[in-house]
Amino acid sequence: MNPDLDLALERVIRAPRAAVWSAWTDPSRLEKWWVPAPTVCRVDRLDVRPGGALVTRLSEDGVEFVPHVDATFLAVDELERIVFTNAIDSAWRPADPMPVPMTAEITLSDHPDGTEYRIIVRHGNPAARARHEELGFSAGWGAVTKQLAGVAESQAAQ
Repeated sequence: MNPDLDLALERVIRAPRAAVWSAWTDPSRLEKWWVPAPTVCRVDRLDVRPGGALVTRLSEDGVEFVPHVDATFLAVDELERIVFTNAIDSAWRPADPMPVPMTAEITLSDHPDGTEYRIIVRHGNPAARARHEELGFSAGWGAVTKQLAGVAESQAAQ
């Protein structure tokens, strides 16, 4: 991790890696946590494989949905790692996404209390990193990670 270019978040999720992985790879589960509540998410495409698409929309009222993420998965190691970028869209075209282009790496590893969940979001320059931080990276990604934990933990409890 380069502190001048990257932002990170870590959390222990009290669920096995398989439950966390399922929350990432099952569209119906991803919709439950991918955007901070009370905003609603709709998954248009979720093809979790290298070169596959991640396309979501969001809605403030649950009726009108607007584009949210149009990204490509770069690496997928089952139950261990997911890497995606919004700098290449789902059609494999270069993109200039708002608010910032980024590459996110999510890693899962065993922890005595469940799963150690780590996110590193890489940016191309310090200005993009600073912009993402100013826009609330910690609060936003922290909120959705908490929601992800809720989905995974409730699945594990069943």
